[in-house]
Amino acid sequence: MTINILTVCPEMFAGFEKDHVIERAVGLGLLTLRIVDIREYADGCFRKVDDSPYGGGAGMILRVQPVLDAIKAARPAGSAGPSCTAALTPAGEIFCQKTANEFSRCDVLTLVCGHYEGMDHRIYAHVDRQISIGDYVLSGGEPAAMVVADSVTRLLPGVLKKDSLLEESFSDGLLEYPQYTRPADYEGERVPEILLSGNHEAIRRWRREQAVALTRQRRPDLLN
Repeated sequence: MTINILTVCPEMFAGFEKDHVIERAVGLGLLTLRIVDIREYADGCFRKVDDSPYGGGAGMILRVQPVLDAIKAARPAGSAGPSCTAALTPAGEIFCQKTANEFSRCDVLTLVCGHYEGMDHRIYAHVDRQISIGDYVLSGGEPAAMVVADSVTRLLPGVLKKDSLLEESFSDGLLEYPQYTRPADYEGERVPEILLSGNHEAIRRWRREQAVALTRQRRPDLLN
């Protein structure tokens, strides 16, 4: 899989490229991560990527030309497999595990990071999806792109052990059950006895019950 991240702040991804999951996927040949500087596609001597909004207002807007040229350059040529171009924007659909699974089946995923006060609206007609990671505003789409890229990469077959993905939060529509490790007793706070019993069927039932109870308490919307 190839993930292209289009940004005006490529330096923000220096640490992300060294993340354990990303490095492992790249090292295994399962992922090609390309950080694309939108400024390389800007015209003129000054490589200007932003301008003031028509109609007035605070802040600057990403220009349509350099962003669309960067998108065109990132798109696969010929008869490549499935691909998707997604713009990171507060106005997009809320990113969830279902979307992460959909993206993980792409051969090429291109993430376009908004910045400043946003992007020229004409850009959105040239992407497949608009994605938001939550109802809040960031200074740019770069942190959101890292969230999406990480969640997608860990789903690629071979990156993580298959068992690690089976009972995670949202994998079956529920939050994950409580987890514990040594010591069994920490200052009087004990691990539930059922987990020490060795009865795997009883443990499975307990975990399922706990997952449902936790979801009902914290995210009842998921049960609907």
